[in-house]
Amino acid sequence: MAKVDMRTERSKQSRQEIMRKILDAAIAEFSQHGFQGASTQAIAERAQLKKSQLHYYIEDKEALYAQVLGMVLDSWRSFFVFDSDAKQSPREALSEFVRVKLDYALENPELSRIFTMEVLSGGARLENYWPGAMEATHAKVAKINSWVAEGALRPLDGRLLIMHIWALTQYYSDYTLQAEMLLESPLTAPDVRQKIEQELIQFVLSGAGLRA
Repeated sequence: MAKVDMRTERSKQSRQEIMRKILDAAIAEFSQHGFQGASTQAIAERAQLKKSQLHYYIEDKEALYAQVLGMVLDSWRSFFVFDSDAKQSPREALSEFVRVKLDYALENPELSRIFTMEVLSGGARLENYWPGAMEATHAKVAKINSWVAEGALRPLDGRLLIMHIWALTQYYSDYTLQAEMLLESPLTAPDVRQKIEQELIQFVLSGAGLRA
């Protein structure tokens, strides 16, 4: 019985490892070529599998793309929320929001670019994800607007502030090459990353009428 359990466990681990390789390969392909340009043949080759082997683990390219796209939206929905702790100040909350969004852009540039490419292509495959994404965004907007109403922030539109933070941070995943050319350094360099973070936080806080 124990031997059977061990074989089953090894089988599960092997399947998980293969699926991880497939997802990594899919992320690389979709981030470079978008849904239309990516092929299951190219994904299989990146994952060091035969195409027939790939289709043993996935239904089709559409299902694999939906899984990858879901990873992006689920991460953003869970990560980018303001702390429910009432003691958290607007300065602390906005600073953390910028920091977390920038971290995701720098650490997951390929996933971030997949979302951008999907939006640029018309966003047809985002339809099922918009309700959850909008719910999370509206919660942040409501919190920002409440700070404005209390006089903690200068008069502003919470929706625009969220979009501006998004644009400022998303740049570093979508335009990595340009950013590294301008900075003459890889974005992964700790000192460069810290400088970008500090500048973005100061910029956002000052724009919102707060001291950095």
